[in-house]
Amino acid sequence: MTVRVQEADFDIGSELDRLTGGNTRIGGLAVFVGLVREMHVREGYHRDRVDALTLEHYPGMTETALEEIEAEAQRRWPLEATLIVHRYGRMEPGERIVLVAVGSPHREAAFEACEFLVDWLKTKAPFWKLEDTPKGEKWVGAHAADDQAAARWEKK
Repeated sequence: MTVRVQEADFDIGSELDRLTGGNTRIGGLAVFVGLVREMHVREGYHRDRVDALTLEHYPGMTETALEEIEAEAQRRWPLEATLIVHRYGRMEPGERIVLVAVGSPHREAAFEACEFLVDWLKTKAPFWKLEDTPKGEKWVGAHAADDQAAARWEKK
């Protein structure tokens, strides 16, 4: 059970090796890696080019929020290992933003918990996104689709 917020990039293979090393109870490992896109889709059709994305956060508050999200996943599913690594700072298209990995004795729990963590990170984690575009900088607000995805977990 690990949460890290860092500016530096991460190595996916090394992170997964550390997460699962020696734990033979893990039968399924679900992994999500979020990347900076070169285009931002708005309302499903309009695209703006993104030259860079800057993520800001409040140290301490952000880690606490991610730990609470991770603890909720632990309460809901039989998990052996969880990892959330979330970057902040300026990143260019193609760079990694977030790694979420979930190990469980069974694949279904791993898949569901991973999806839950990603949905709640998108809506409940205190990060602020600033896009650098050819038209200038603009803050990215919440998206209805992200809220809808997260809302399905409120009922469970």
